[in-house]
Amino acid sequence: MIKGIEERRVILRFEDVALMADPSSRSKSVSVPLRLLGGELALIRVERQQQGTVLGDTCAGLEIPLKGEVSFLGKKWSQLPPDVANALRGRIGRVFARGNWLGHLSLLDNLLLPQLHHTRRPLAELRDEAAKLAEKFDLPGVPLGYSKDSLPADLQRAACVRAFLGQPMLILLEESSEGCFKEMMPNLINSIRDARNRGAAIMWLTSDKFIWRDPSIPATRRYRLAGRQLMEVSR
Repeated sequence: MIKGIEERRVILRFEDVALMADPSSRSKSVSVPLRLLGGELALIRVERQQQGTVLGDTCAGLEIPLKGEVSFLGKKWSQLPPDVANALRGRIGRVFARGNWLGHLSLLDNLLLPQLHHTRRPLAELRDEAAKLAEKFDLPGVPLGYSKDSLPADLQRAACVRAFLGQPMLILLEESSEGCFKEMMPNLINSIRDARNRGAAIMWLTSDKFIWRDPSIPATRRYRLAGRQLMEVSR
């Protein structure tokens, strides 16, 4: 069971934050009032995929807002030394809109690399957890080939395995079911439920209006990034 709202930890907080409305132009900004508690799922519709990437980068402290502060687990990204900020990013899982696979490494190495970099967990333990997640996402096992030889749907499933590996406290999903929406949705929803139950927060970013409106997605909040404001929308 997800804890009562008064007991839940603030995972992500945007304080008086303004971002570029269009990454190709600095002439406009968009206000982003946002707070995510443990156990929450925020489903955010963006107008363009690139906006979701900018918002995801800001959540992870990789993009500097035009103004305001972004805090993750109570720590302001702007005040952290680079090595501390890098270590803190080990608590974030992410499905990138465009794969972000290192072509010279196998998919298995791609999956394990973030955990090997940020933790001291034994390789065998990581492989076992990756295998269990792969099964959850209908992969026949931990993928051993390379991204260039893999089907797009399998790459999406592998990206979800990487994002949920290591029980991160914040999971950023950018177009996470693109190309295999119907087949993958039940598995993704189940993994989101498990993450929320242990106190993680989820941000799902999509430019697909059908995903944003899908009643099967158990979003605690729905937002729309339009014009110069991130607006919360009730269904």
